[in-house]
Amino acid sequence: YFLCLIATDPLSAFDCILPHSIPCKGHVLNQLSAYWFAQTKHIVPNWLLETPHPRVSVGEKCKPFGVEFIVRGYLAGHAARCYEAGKRMLCGEALPEGLKRYERLSTPILTPTTKASKDEDISGEEIIRQGYMTETQYEKARDYAFALYEFGHRHVKARGLILVDAKYEFGMTQDGRLILIDELHTPDSARYFYQDDYRASMDAGRAPLQFSKEFIRQWLIQRGVNGTEAQLSPDSVQELARRYRAVYAQITGESFVPVPVQQAELEACIRKCLSKYQVPDKAAAQTNGR
Repeated sequence: YFLCLIATDPLSAFDCILPHSIPCKGHVLNQLSAYWFAQTKHIVPNWLLETPHPRVSVGEKCKPFGVEFIVRGYLAGHAARCYEAGKRMLCGEALPEGLKRYERLSTPILTPTTKASKDEDISGEEIIRQGYMTETQYEKARDYAFALYEFGHRHVKARGLILVDAKYEFGMTQDGRLILIDELHTPDSARYFYQDDYRASMDAGRAPLQFSKEFIRQWLIQRGVNGTEAQLSPDSVQELARRYRAVYAQITGESFVPVPVQQAELEACIRKCLSKYQVPDKAAAQTNGR
């Protein structure tokens, strides 16, 4: 079985879809994921077969595991909020005293979450005990996640970036193979710092420049609103669009060239994919709200 995904432009945070679309966001995420899948296929097999259109991905249909694997190399985002609230154990990982927000950890840690209606932290032990994965599956996915993070961290270092943390998802194919699914090292599934700013910012006691959705999360927290109530200004929407395009260019080394969305072109692409992969029409395409 195969999936044909169309990447669209909504923005989400805290499990809510904001009432705004970010121009070309789906295009950026789709193409950036394709770039990373190609770069890392020697590390872990992935679901992607082809991207016949800048917004379309075709790949193997898998049964997802109900957990996300988040590898963190720095104290940022959710981990930093937990730490500052006094927690020193996160998903079974012990954190030392005296850490500062955004500080690099002595070694990357794995902090999985469940994929329920609301993401919840979970340890590897609980993943196995609650039946999300077998011990063998968990250990394989864990090792894949760490290998992907280390590769990504080295890869973007040469491009002036720091891969702070990243989310990985895995699924089982029809014939029982564990493979990487969803997206990979995009701004919606990973956090990046800029190397030339990071040390100076840490020394000055200010937040480093970063590219991720964290500033949107902080914006929501400061205003005490959820994603469905957020109202971003037109300038903010355009600035977000600019950031997505900029990080694509910095990671890939190629300028981002937007492609206008033509409904007829998308429909023709989908029909061609259905014919090529012999997918039944009624199970043809699934819109991806990323």
